[in-house]
Amino acid sequence: MSNNNIRMQEFLKEIEKRIQTIDVIPLASNEGSIISIGDGIVNASGLSQAGFGEEVEFQGGTRGLVFNLDEEQTSIILLSESPELVEGMKVKTTGRILGVNVSENLIGRVINSLEEPLDGKPLKSGGKLYPLEKIAPGVIERQPVDTPLKTGIKAVDAMIPIGRGQRELIIGDRNTGKTAIAIDSIINQKKRDLGLKQVICIYCAIGQKRGNIARIVAILEAAGAMDYSIVVVASASDSPALQYLAPFTATAIGEYFMDRGQDVLIVYDDLSKHAWAYRQISLLLRRPAGREAYPGDIFYLHSRLLERSARLSEKKGGGSITSFPVIETQAGDVAAYIPTNVISITDGQIILEADLFNSGIRPAINAGLSVSRVGGAAQTKIMKQVSGPLRLELAQFRSLAAFAQFGSDLDVETQKQLDRGKRISEVLKQSQYQPYDEAAQVVSIYAASAGLLDDLPLEKVSEFEQKIYNYIEVKNKKLTQSLSRGEKMDNKTLEELSSEIDKFKKTLK
Repeated sequence: MSNNNIRMQEFLKEIEKRIQTIDVIPLASNEGSIISIGDGIVNASGLSQAGFGEEVEFQGGTRGLVFNLDEEQTSIILLSESPELVEGMKVKTTGRILGVNVSENLIGRVINSLEEPLDGKPLKSGGKLYPLEKIAPGVIERQPVDTPLKTGIKAVDAMIPIGRGQRELIIGDRNTGKTAIAIDSIINQKKRDLGLKQVICIYCAIGQKRGNIARIVAILEAAGAMDYSIVVVASASDSPALQYLAPFTATAIGEYFMDRGQDVLIVYDDLSKHAWAYRQISLLLRRPAGREAYPGDIFYLHSRLLERSARLSEKKGGGSITSFPVIETQAGDVAAYIPTNVISITDGQIILEADLFNSGIRPAINAGLSVSRVGGAAQTKIMKQVSGPLRLELAQFRSLAAFAQFGSDLDVETQKQLDRGKRISEVLKQSQYQPYDEAAQVVSIYAASAGLLDDLPLEKVSEFEQKIYNYIEVKNKKLTQSLSRGEKMDNKTLEELSSEIDKFKKTLK
């Protein structure tokens, strides 16, 4: 190694050592007074020592967050409604960057953006303070994404595999099943593969009705998922400031567990409403409005949030944050401002279509446009083996089906392809909140893609798909154990699986 390289390595080590010793330096405290107040925004003068993102305190204990620094005045967003605030009232800086105290005690709890409990139970004090805003881990601190995060949804695990540390966007119109995919993924984390760590799940609800949030919490409790989950809530009735802070609170909590070497899944439901809240705050602060009245830094808002999702290197503990940002589109327009922004930040997208949803295909995933940029690296060998031809066959079927509806005569080969496509589509349908084990997914997908269901009446496919795995589990325990290991199937295993499928088909006929 040359002297220059040795010096460079020593220099980088010294820099890293210095960065690790840097602590938050308290800012000097100083006082100012309120100039004007309205719509949750306070303008104050005299806060010459205030820093951006610093917490301030008003007379009476009301808290605020410094959000704009002008030459003559400082703009502060209120973290709680306070009718007592009037012009001329004193405000002082605290020297604290806004953060949350995180500990294991948060697991199983429902909290708001300021870590106040919403489930009627007291929250134990203590924990480690994590700032809401933090620089994302650098490239050297990360490792490649290659460990699967199984969602339990056949269409996702087979065609759009997700790895621990990935950012996968869930995008579609209202009422197309976006939240259902996220909740299924959380419920499925109860099933743990041998040797893998428990995934801590954080569901962040932004701008939703409280009734919807209560229903989701009830579903998670009924499935036993609250044992490893945290729900962060900023409902539609909360102020824009709390809706703006909610995903940052969820991410700070996730970073605590990631730094301890654990795997985390964060669902941001949804970032469209987060962008609306930020736009509202920015317009009240009189920041220049750009496209669709959003401020110019709206891209930076979501990029600095989602860049914090990562899989850390073994040297850093090997923890990870996987994020599922949810975006709502209008009339399927994925080329709008916020959707294109978040698509360019994430590592793939699951696109849900209203037409598919209305035609009974649920989850209504568009197989042609949905993609995972991690791909097969985040799949087990057995899933990669059976799901290889699936995406292509499904995409060809959908284009052929569109052509066939004109009623022209079809040749035998095209009709055969259409019949198989119908059976694959039928197998990929899945009831809400019923995630599947990987072995059960493999059996169903192999049967459909290998053409073993071509001779089965279409109305029998659903019954086949629901009962086949239990049948094999009872009749051939050794085969199900082999499928559960995740290793690639050899010819003997494939023949054995085909034989069991044929035997079961006879019982249906």
